[in-house]
Amino acid sequence: MSDPLAVGRELVLAYSTHVAVEPSDFTIPQGVTTIIGPNGSGKSTLLNALAGTIDVRAGSLEIFGEPAPAPHDKLSYVMQSLNVAEGTPITVREVVAMGCYPKLGWFGRFQAEDRRRIDAALARLEVTDLADRHLSELSGGQRQRVYVAQGIVQLHDVLLLDEPLTGLDLVSARIIDDLIHTERENGHSVILTTHDLDEARASDWVVLMSGRVIACGPPDQVLSRHNLEIAYGLGALHGTSGEFADDPDHAHSTPPKASEAHSHREGHTHD
Repeated sequence: MSDPLAVGRELVLAYSTHVAVEPSDFTIPQGVTTIIGPNGSGKSTLLNALAGTIDVRAGSLEIFGEPAPAPHDKLSYVMQSLNVAEGTPITVREVVAMGCYPKLGWFGRFQAEDRRRIDAALARLEVTDLADRHLSELSGGQRQRVYVAQGIVQLHDVLLLDEPLTGLDLVSARIIDDLIHTERENGHSVILTTHDLDEARASDWVVLMSGRVIACGPPDQVLSRHNLEIAYGLGALHGTSGEFADDPDHAHSTPPKASEAHSHREGHTHD
């Protein structure tokens, strides 16, 4: 069995005086891991800690056997939203090419291999035909695909994605979902946050949170009725089927289910 990707021991994460994640123990193996929980549960905070954008308040966090943060060539982080000033004259290709900056620096010269990786990422996220368009001209789903393309251009062993499927059109959700579940074929791991239980069930490993790590492990063990009741509360249980729904704020913006995305990958078209 391969060494774990990340290990937290009594890990505490906080912003100023606000404790976002109470003492938690967990292990994240290599493969596809989903971090799931209700709003305010600490999902994005844990992802930020793995990315090295916030410091550990107490306890410990190790990535590839070393104290966090990991070296910049190990992790590529695609945040939930990126703020680009409206009207900024930057093309899709230029945005994707920024994934090379950690290796080249701001003024490094692009090599043939860099250009090949940029072209491959554009094709993989199906935005090659948008390469010369300005970012401001794109839909939200198209932008998200561009940001993920930038993420996979960056040299990485692990791709971190913060709610990559939330609020997307069906085509963009299918494309990104497909990338998540094929990264393993390229020898990479993926850690993503989500509100979608079906997406969590399709992953290799799940970290269930509610202000702390409630449980971590294979989906069929972690996503039990008992654990979900602890994380979401009995009020989240509804309907005769006994299925859980996330908080009401996300009830109308839930992305396509992973199972639906997987079953409709053939024959999709651009938005």
